[in-house]
Amino acid sequence: MCETRQSGLKGVSVASVIVNTPIRSGFWRFILNLDAAGSRLFSQAIPGQFAEFDLSSAPLPPAESIPPHLRDRAAKQILLRRPFSFSDISIIHSAEGDCVKLEGIYCVLGPATLRMTNLKIGDQISILGPLGNGFTVPEDLATAVLVIGGMGAPPILHLAHDLKQKHPAMENIAFVGARTFESLPFQLRIGNKTGIVIEDFERLGITAHVATDDGSAGAKGFITEKLRLWLDQNTPDPDHTVIYACGPEPMLKQCAAIAEQTNIPCQVSMERMMACGIGLCQSCAVRVKQEKQEDPEYRLCCQDGPVFDSRRVLFKTVNA
Repeated sequence: MCETRQSGLKGVSVASVIVNTPIRSGFWRFILNLDAAGSRLFSQAIPGQFAEFDLSSAPLPPAESIPPHLRDRAAKQILLRRPFSFSDISIIHSAEGDCVKLEGIYCVLGPATLRMTNLKIGDQISILGPLGNGFTVPEDLATAVLVIGGMGAPPILHLAHDLKQKHPAMENIAFVGARTFESLPFQLRIGNKTGIVIEDFERLGITAHVATDDGSAGAKGFITEKLRLWLDQNTPDPDHTVIYACGPEPMLKQCAAIAEQTNIPCQVSMERMMACGIGLCQSCAVRVKQEKQEDPEYRLCCQDGPVFDSRRVLFKTVNA
């Protein structure tokens, strides 16, 4: 038996900004309070689900604060909602009713996220969600192996919070990779004995192994190399272990290969351009294996995912 992967409820609600602050260069953290309708919808949201934000009315920041590489695109009109996953969802109980708080991390990549940096406390945005399918947690799970590549952080952090709350006896181990120290989307500090410390995981009591392509933080190389080494040394029981991964598709492909070699189930959160989030635009297709036929088929990341069983995904990338 497994916990449900989808809440089944979705709709449009209003969220009020209570925190919107930079973590480090290019990375920001937000906290939103949902209205009554949104609180009802998101109270049963599953780690790995996402929402679509309407940022069309968000104002641009002052011209002098716009990064040079975004100045040409900054004034581009925002026509479509943008997908965001969450690093935690919490429920605040009060006499007036329950209020759901959404927390997330985002990277400033284009005109929409640039406008998002200019949201102030009390500003409101329209949110569509919760959308998609989240992670599955087997009832007999003993070890959760959490793998993050770059901006794959939010859904895995959300899962880590959820596991700690609902399964306090479960063993959790995290593997976090990025290209460089600067591209790690976390609050970091240097530990005397452990090197780079990711404070989000430290607060949860979860050991996090770190690797960067250039060696500027943690080990030098791909985080999947650290994952493979840990599995070889610790040999967790495949019947009671799951690998949960989110990040660039080459990393997910390597996680899937490692999972197949070790006979450990693996769930991957895929990334696609999800223009509508509800399956209308058909722009987020993921190529997967059919269960009883040789020919592949296509599933929509926004509806059938974003979380998939890695054994079914036909990854489009070839590089490690």
